[in-house]
Amino acid sequence: MPDELAHAGPEHLDPDFVGGFDRKQGRPDPGADITLLRSRGLSAESVVVDLGAGTGQFAVPAARHFGRVVAVEISPVMRDVLRERATAEGLPALECVRGGFLTYEHSGAPADAVFTRHALHQLPDFWKVLALRRIAGMLRPGGVLRLHDLLYDFAPEQAESVLDDWLAKAPEDPATAYTREELAEHIRTEHSTFRWLFEPMLTAAGFEIADSSFRASVFASYTCVKR
Repeated sequence: MPDELAHAGPEHLDPDFVGGFDRKQGRPDPGADITLLRSRGLSAESVVVDLGAGTGQFAVPAARHFGRVVAVEISPVMRDVLRERATAEGLPALECVRGGFLTYEHSGAPADAVFTRHALHQLPDFWKVLALRRIAGMLRPGGVLRLHDLLYDFAPEQAESVLDDWLAKAPEDPATAYTREELAEHIRTEHSTFRWLFEPMLTAAGFEIADSSFRASVFASYTCVKR
């Protein structure tokens, strides 16, 4: 088994980096994802697992809407921030546990939904498939996987032009976003894959793709249903 803590990236173990993580991520609004899950039948009785929960950008607000939210995070620094937020906001529905895609062991009622944002790309493709199978295993039949990640929606021969354009548009301030150098590091060392490889992985893991969207040929969002 790979060392999931090592795959998480050293920056996610750095208190200074984690302290500015939400700002650097652009403080993504979880409202649309929560609304989508509610439209899929989730309610105040539902169980939701957030894999790669980070500082709780999704898990904390989700705990106000769903009956049980399990925030799974491998980084101890991230978990500390997440626990502080859960305590400060008095959220008994939120559980924070140590684990990752390959090590989290779900207990209790099957999950009605699994959420993950910008985390699965930390695993190579072989391990992505096994992670997706594990996600399917913790979901009830008809359960929902809501996934956001960095995936490549272009043909191999377009790689240089698309990635050059992505890097050229990167902001310069590392405190507020990911810079050209940081995006280049992602391309070199992390494991974003092509859309035409990733979607068969979802199917092989037991999911039907209900909808998908891409932004800038790099940022993907999927809603999948367990068969």
